[in-house]
Amino acid sequence: MERRLTKPVVTVMVIVVLLGGAIFYGAYHLLKRTEPFALGEHCMIKTPDGSLDLDIEQAQVAATIAAVAVRRKLPERALQIAYVTAIQESKLANLPYGDRDSVGVFQQRPSQGWGTAEQLQDPVYAARKFFAALEKVKHYRTLPLHEAAQAVQRSADGSAYADHEYNAKILSAAFMGRVPQAVHCWYPPSDKPVSPQPDAARKQLVRALGSDSAPKRGWLIAAWYVTHAQKYGLRQVRFAGVTWTAASGHDGWRKDAKPVATVQIA
Repeated sequence: MERRLTKPVVTVMVIVVLLGGAIFYGAYHLLKRTEPFALGEHCMIKTPDGSLDLDIEQAQVAATIAAVAVRRKLPERALQIAYVTAIQESKLANLPYGDRDSVGVFQQRPSQGWGTAEQLQDPVYAARKFFAALEKVKHYRTLPLHEAAQAVQRSADGSAYADHEYNAKILSAAFMGRVPQAVHCWYPPSDKPVSPQPDAARKQLVRALGSDSAPKRGWLIAAWYVTHAQKYGLRQVRFAGVTWTAASGHDGWRKDAKPVATVQIA
């Protein structure tokens, strides 16, 4: 015998369905709002050779070292030597302390003539000093990376630099701009309104690189801006038909409806 649903039962079922939909809708949008906080803050470096997960400070330091290398017109190998050194010495962190009087990303010592402690905690200055010393090493372009690094640093155990060659090659390909869209970062929104400071960002990039508008260095410039977006309140970086936005930084670079030939920030 066929049973028909009574009107009250149908009403209850409709209410349950509507409530379920409302709960799902609310939960979905709540998750979307809380997602940036759950993801924390990091930068992803991805190239055909592999990928690395860095914190934002590490990525900023890596981007700055690359900018200084390019300004000095150095080959990518010089940048790789700098990276194996910086990873071993400080894990790409701008440290205010170290062994004896060592400080900064390369753990350079004021007592050995590298500069003052304050100067050496400036990644631009520290990178300039490192590359100036590297350029004096004979045949550094053909030496194994760890040997070239040791020739500059004169560490107690120079062989340790060799442990970081794989990561250094990923970083150099990304931050020198050889691999497009290789760097993206994400972080939670600020608790307080943030005013973008594009002029301050440009000024700091120019200090390291010398210019922020060289088309052939577009991806180096774009990577530098993305890694420094949180510091300078940048909301987006656009270049070569794609855009990175702070609001959806974890999703990386997305297709841009209006491609631009030079890097634009806002």
